[in-house]
Amino acid sequence: MELILKTNNENSIAKLIALAKKLNVTIEQRDKSAVEKEEIEELKQRILNFKAQSPSSFPDAAEWQQTERTVRDLPFSK
Repeated sequence: MELILKTNNENSIAKLIALAKKLNVTIEQRDKSAVEKEEIEELKQRILNFKAQSPSSFPDAAEWQQTERTVRDLPFSK
């Protein structure tokens, strides 16, 4: 079985390593490489800068809500 834990807290890492040693669990510690960090940042920027190529296929939400919430008799109100 494999368990992946991610944290930036050095104190938590130290406690986990100590516990793993007591339990005879193998630990493989990896740091994010500069390339991974750069790829993550690039992906974030692509998401934040996304622009739709065509207008939305959904109608105006406020207009829809006004239409749906018109006063009407409900079956259980009689």
